[in-house]
Amino acid sequence: MAKGMILAAGQGTRVKPLTKNIPKPMVPLLGKPLLEYLIEHLSRHGIREVMINVAFNHYKIESYFGDGHRWGVEIGYSYEGGRDHGDIVPKALGSAGGMRKIQDFGGFFDETTLVLCGDAIVDLDIQAALAEHKAKGALASVVTVDVPREQVKNYGVVVTDSDGRVVSFQEKPSPEEAKSTLASTGIYIFEPEILDLIPQGCEFDIGSQLFPMLVEKGIPFYAQRQSFNWIDIGRLTDYWDVLQRVLRGEVSQMHMPGKQIRPGVWVGLNTSIAWDSVQIVGPVYIGSNVRIDPGASIIGPSWIGHGCHVKSSARLERSILFEYTRVSEGCTVAERILSPQYCVERSGKTTYVGEDGVSLRWGDARG
Repeated sequence: MAKGMILAAGQGTRVKPLTKNIPKPMVPLLGKPLLEYLIEHLSRHGIREVMINVAFNHYKIESYFGDGHRWGVEIGYSYEGGRDHGDIVPKALGSAGGMRKIQDFGGFFDETTLVLCGDAIVDLDIQAALAEHKAKGALASVVTVDVPREQVKNYGVVVTDSDGRVVSFQEKPSPEEAKSTLASTGIYIFEPEILDLIPQGCEFDIGSQLFPMLVEKGIPFYAQRQSFNWIDIGRLTDYWDVLQRVLRGEVSQMHMPGKQIRPGVWVGLNTSIAWDSVQIVGPVYIGSNVRIDPGASIIGPSWIGHGCHVKSSARLERSILFEYTRVSEGCTVAERILSPQYCVERSGKTTYVGEDGVSLRWGDARG
């Protein structure tokens, strides 16, 4: 059996403001952090020992997941950072550097290890991927997916020979320059020998530094073409798109919480909703202790987090309300992510409460 490693030390700057106060792997989908789906998936496939490297807001990951027993796994943490005049200061070591730190500390990587990035949802057949890795005699494998040529500019592209052996990489090439349409998914399989090649005590990246080194040294390094769902939330605009897909039921293994009280409408506990005088068109999820006043309209796909209040005659269309957000009377909100602190449009444009004197009527969560 293999061990697991989840990379969770990054800052998530490309999805701010969602990561203003939480690490990117803790960004919620259907009320659960991204990271929880990954841990559930590892457990489902029999991977019981999982290391997670952490840095920014690390305590929010550690306090939520603890030792992992609720998911049937054992979780360890590797903090990347140090102390500065008594303060703990995060300093990420890069994806490969973080793994080398773990290895130098306690030798965790003593068998085949599956590595996942903590900011994507996957339903990869892990056993099939491990079997292919073993069958090819690989010391390193990268799991890839074929993407449309016009999208290669968003990914690291892997170039292979006819046997699937990796010969080179291109980082976000233009469609015209791309030598391949195989995108790296950030899912890797390593044998322990690979860890010895990573330099000690410095920042070092898997994709841009370790992989070219493996090619240069002629290490048995293969790309796999697995068929599976890979939902990467690399940019802020991805988050809105993914939530819309999830609410429409297009993503396997992601099921609506709450109770379905009418077709396409799921509701949490203890809500106050004027059912006789509101318009709700699914798919819509309404969390616990949500209040929806008479005359309000909710058009799906929409998600309303717990503790929200949608006032009378307000209209919500294809939007997400984070917990404790209030939408004011008569206000229309379309294709947005709202929280008490900010508003994100579908394009990714963000407005903060109080920014340039702006007071967002729907962002007042008080009272």
